[in-house]
Amino acid sequence: MITFDNWRKSSYSGSGDGNACVEIATSPAHIAVRDSKTPTRATLTFPTPAFAAFVEALKEPHRS
Repeated sequence: MITFDNWRKSSYSGSGDGNACVEIATSPAHIAVRDSKTPTRATLTFPTPAFAAFVEALKEPHRS
């Protein structure tokens, strides 16, 4: 089991306490994602290359 202790939120988290976003944590081989409103619930964990490809795909212009 992988344990993450370096959770961080985006600077775009929103006003107030910033709980309207996701948080991520990293290790050398994995990226974990969790809901900032319920941090003790389930997390999603991805291999670092797969998460990097996902983020790059988000940056591409939308094609219909």
